[in-house]
Amino acid sequence: MLFLAAWIFIPAPTYFLLTFGVGAPEVSPWIGAGALVGLALASIEYHASAVARIAAMCCVVALSLAATILIRLPSTLRHFNAVVAPLSAEPEIPLRTKPMVVADFFRGIKAGDARVTHGVPFATVNGKTLALEVYQPPTQTAPGRRPVIVQIYGGAWQRGEPTDFANFATWIARAGYVVFAIDYRHAPSARWATQLDDVRSALAWIRDHAADYNGDASNIVLIGRSAGAHLALLAAYTPGLVAARGVISYYGPVDLVDAYQNPPHPDPLRLRSVEETFIGGTPDQMHDQYVAASPLSYVRPGLPPTLLVYGSRDHIVEPRYGAELGRRLAAVGTPVAYLEIPWAEHAFDEVFSGVSSQLALYYTERFLAHVTAP
Repeated sequence: MLFLAAWIFIPAPTYFLLTFGVGAPEVSPWIGAGALVGLALASIEYHASAVARIAAMCCVVALSLAATILIRLPSTLRHFNAVVAPLSAEPEIPLRTKPMVVADFFRGIKAGDARVTHGVPFATVNGKTLALEVYQPPTQTAPGRRPVIVQIYGGAWQRGEPTDFANFATWIARAGYVVFAIDYRHAPSARWATQLDDVRSALAWIRDHAADYNGDASNIVLIGRSAGAHLALLAAYTPGLVAARGVISYYGPVDLVDAYQNPPHPDPLRLRSVEETFIGGTPDQMHDQYVAASPLSYVRPGLPPTLLVYGSRDHIVEPRYGAELGRRLAAVGTPVAYLEIPWAEHAFDEVFSGVSSQLALYYTERFLAHVTAP
């Protein structure tokens, strides 16, 4: 328990250890419960065994570390409620009635059921077929066509599948949305701006075919994670085929030049190598391409409402980038909410029922209700 709890505060120096850095804060209630059990067991032999006394001390420290997240939770919720209030509405079908449900840590969040159509092709490029997944509400929730959510997966622009985060897509479909989880080609075989071209191809297909799945092509919100959030922001902020009602970035890169010049410390993903693989060179060699691939370059009046969710402990996409994007959007009058989760690492929502994921789900649900309202 102490080993796991330590990663709530220790930044992961390698990609292998990043799993602990991501997961430990999210399962902190389990760590705390385990520490309590360990403490109870150690107390049986506390006076007779030095090992038991050491174990008890380890459990006390582990419990203390795990409890720090719950201690910080009330102030975090107050801040988030204030920030999101102008971009929040009560959902038509509220799935998360509270931002935090303690029981869900232990029983899990049930994504539920959705009508899923797998592997729908939307483009063929150089002999490669790109396909998407469609998630529809399990039943017709209300008359008329439903708002469309376009989900874009992450993976350093090098890996991932449209089936990633199927639990989220299923969950959001239950709330009355039609979700299209799209694919794109990967680096290094496909360099920038191939990925954005693929996203635009998917959006064009959705524009023409959303009605086939009872989706409203005039009411679209983009959501992405990490590299997928980067593509979602670019698709929403650059002229395209679809005018998005809103865009949601979970820990997405926004300034590739500065991220290359000032990588995080520690740097478990070797960020410079990732960006070179994506763009095809360094900023010194391909400066214009790095600028063109940075969502921060496209901030201007008239952009769609934006929800930015980042973790304070993110050592892949540092939260200062999300904060800077939020400031610039606000300066030009774009409705924006920037949420920085104090204990969260990159990819915090990999643990679907974790502390940070519960917060993100709750505020995402209300942001969607606001921007997709008639």
